[in-house]
Amino acid sequence: MKTLFKISKMAVMALTLVVATSCGDDDDNGNIITPEQNTIADFVIENENYSLLEEALVRTGLDATLDASGTFTVFAPDNAAFTAFLNGAQLEDVDNDVLTQVLLNHVLDIEAPSTSLTTGYVKNLATEASTGANLDMYIDTTSGVVINGQSTVVSANIETDNGIIHAVNTVIELPTIVTFATTNPALSSLVGALTAGGNTTFTDLLGNSELDFTVFAPTNDAFGAFTNPASNDLAQILSNHVITGTVALSSGLVNGYVNTEAVFNEEDDAKLSLYVNTDDGVVLNGASTVAQADIVASNGVVHVVDTVIDLPTVVTFATADPTFDTLEAALTADPAFTFVSTLQTANGTSPAPFTVFAPTNDAFGNLLTDLGISGLDEIDSDTLAATLSLHVIAGANVRAEDLENGVVTSLGGDITIDADNTAVIDPDGGANPIVVTNVQAANGVVHAVSRVLRDL
Repeated sequence: MKTLFKISKMAVMALTLVVATSCGDDDDNGNIITPEQNTIADFVIENENYSLLEEALVRTGLDATLDASGTFTVFAPDNAAFTAFLNGAQLEDVDNDVLTQVLLNHVLDIEAPSTSLTTGYVKNLATEASTGANLDMYIDTTSGVVINGQSTVVSANIETDNGIIHAVNTVIELPTIVTFATTNPALSSLVGALTAGGNTTFTDLLGNSELDFTVFAPTNDAFGAFTNPASNDLAQILSNHVITGTVALSSGLVNGYVNTEAVFNEEDDAKLSLYVNTDDGVVLNGASTVAQADIVASNGVVHVVDTVIDLPTVVTFATADPTFDTLEAALTADPAFTFVSTLQTANGTSPAPFTVFAPTNDAFGNLLTDLGISGLDEIDSDTLAATLSLHVIAGANVRAEDLENGVVTSLGGDITIDADNTAVIDPDGGANPIVVTNVQAANGVVHAVSRVLRDL
């Protein structure tokens, strides 16, 4: 392959020489000789120590890219680096698409001399399969230049006509979520939590290149400020930062609920919900803000967050989701109300868990219209408390698929479930369709209803 590539380059040089001989440097007809180029591809061809890199570039067609005009930075692995990467295999044993992505993982579309490299993330030309987003690489310049915690620049600033080359001592393999967690010192507390007690469950999961993930990664400061009330919940808290099966870039996030890898309990593996609000940046469960978005790995994306996302209670969603703003106001309308503290009771402690039929803002608006009043403050506290109590079933986590026809007892009295129509029948006989189901908290489940249950 090298011989063929050289012959083709020599043919171009010969043609240039003929033109030069016949026309001169600048003849009377205005012909100008194009000087011989020295591209990144030329450097690789002309240096025997990069013959494996040349072979890889030719196999994938990227030799043409790096021989064309442009502005590139290439972190170039030598033969020893490629030999270690292949680990006894041959280049032809590597899937061509994989090899292409590995090579692109070494290329930036900007010219970046060593003096311009700073500690942090930079996009390269490799892409994540499901979204097409460019992968990141983490560059650490605290002691030399180290890439993704695995590859060191051993010779910098080799200049060419179409960019710059930094020679590296290992092939930079495609990064996983774990790569970025373990290489960024600002996430060292997260790594410590993920591997606490020698546990490899999380690193094994998030290092799986066959799955897709979205991870909200708390910083060291976030962990420092977090007080975990129950250390045995740490695994669940960490799982509450992971979404499996999708790569959710910040541009694709919208207001609404997603499911994390945390579950209600060991017996009921219903996944916990996470409320995403994108009205002003990205805020999770009303408390955790994405501080750095879209760090793209080969198996997903990392969004760095400023707080640890604790396990949600049913109150978390009432306060985080603006759909329930009026419900939140009702729950706190009277200082004597104990609804909030009660509904924050941890699962396993009476009266938790809860099944909550949560009226939307529109539901409360319709109630006020029906009653001919303008605000909640016109409903006396006892009546409001009794009304709110109708919406809570204690001691049960009843998901939509488990609803059954019949009468159930809420904290405020009997209500009737119409499972055939996914609705609740309140004491005054009105049908109340459930418009959102299975918003799962750690201490219960929320179903949004379109009317306020009432016995007024």
